[in-house]
Amino acid sequence: MLVNENLVQEIVQEVMAKMQIEDDVQKSHGVFNDMNEAIAAAKKAQAIVRRMSLDQREQIITNIRRKTRENAEVLARMGVNETGMGNVGHKILKHHLVADKTPGTEDLHTTAWSGDRGLTLIEMGPFGVIGAITPCTNPSETVICNSIGMIAAGNTVVFNPHPQAIKTSIYALNLINEASIEAGGPDNVACTVAKPTLDSSNIMMKHPDIPLIAATGGPGVVTAVLSSGKRGIGAGAGNPPALVDETADIRKAAEDIVNGCTFDNNLPCIAEKEIVAVDSIADQLMKYMVEEQGCYLASKEELDKLAETVITPKGLNRKCVGRDAKTLLGMIGVTVPDNIRCIVFEGEKEHPLISEELMMPILGMVRAKDIDDAIEKAVWLEHGNRHSAHIHSKNIDNITKYAKEIDTAILVKNAPSYAALGFGGEGYCTFTIASRTGEGLTSTKSFTKSRRCVMSDSLCIR
Repeated sequence: MLVNENLVQEIVQEVMAKMQIEDDVQKSHGVFNDMNEAIAAAKKAQAIVRRMSLDQREQIITNIRRKTRENAEVLARMGVNETGMGNVGHKILKHHLVADKTPGTEDLHTTAWSGDRGLTLIEMGPFGVIGAITPCTNPSETVICNSIGMIAAGNTVVFNPHPQAIKTSIYALNLINEASIEAGGPDNVACTVAKPTLDSSNIMMKHPDIPLIAATGGPGVVTAVLSSGKRGIGAGAGNPPALVDETADIRKAAEDIVNGCTFDNNLPCIAEKEIVAVDSIADQLMKYMVEEQGCYLASKEELDKLAETVITPKGLNRKCVGRDAKTLLGMIGVTVPDNIRCIVFEGEKEHPLISEELMMPILGMVRAKDIDDAIEKAVWLEHGNRHSAHIHSKNIDNITKYAKEIDTAILVKNAPSYAALGFGGEGYCTFTIASRTGEGLTSTKSFTKSRRCVMSDSLCIR
């Protein structure tokens, strides 16, 4: 009987991978083989965290920030190697952004009323153990960002990470728990399972000790969370259009749009996914993108091949998501130099490479006859996700009209999309943008519940 060497090799690799996972579980803090065990451990830790002072929680957060900076390159490389998506250099920047600009305990505020009838306070209290679902596009960034806000609010968290990014997620969780222990806090402030599955996710969503679920991912994940019967924070899909009118600085618009679209190979949900340009400046915009910003103008034949390659009957080809432009063009037999950053073309808004959220540096441009036509097309392309949108214009009336019509959680004016996350723009950072459930850019206060404390006829000393 002949031995199938390939089959033997596959079995050996499978066994070795299983042994590695089991080894990781034994070495890592907060990692369990069963979701119920993970939730129980997080509940035990939360009983300690909720009694900690704000200063003690902030010490944990400070440690998480430090460890994130120290391990930014490791986490970035792990994420790219494990998922095959993204850009290491850009992911390093994202981890520093998370470390520096994610709000901590300073985001917690007390509201007070005092008068003849006494003193009333509104305090922001923890939910308890929060269940969190995280994507493979920004695995460690989302885990760390969520953990900072949730722990700062007095909660602990149980993650069900995307299976394609479990090693990266476990590494991040280990750093978070080490940060807590070193600051005098408990272990298991952030927990997960070694092998996250749909079953483990369902257990988490139905568990009586999980009062709040935060989901960062596609529309299916968010729908499942909102159908769970629990309070849900849903950060779903987007297809952000970048509108350019005739008053814009066209050269700067071309630079900003390409920089935003190509950041981390277009993985961020806020990134520019398509352009709507007023007809009078469309040719000029395309010229600047091709001649000055490293864009490749694809032919119709190449676009047809790209569409067949990146979009399958079941949805996006996961082997294409988060890949750079050179790799994507290589998949259809087109060889380009290393300086090609983005694939551009012109088409109608219904073109599948324009209307679909691709999460890859392919950028279609739709022409519009005027600002009203451009707004109408941009609103259609955003598909009612109410997530993110961008505009390049010097006309305040046009910007205002667009803002009202597009009605997104994020609207960036005259800058790359990543300015919305505090990278080159003001404001804090988050990787959970809850457009669907209305919280917008989540932070510590998003993971609290409001509590009113009333003292009647006392403590007013005016």
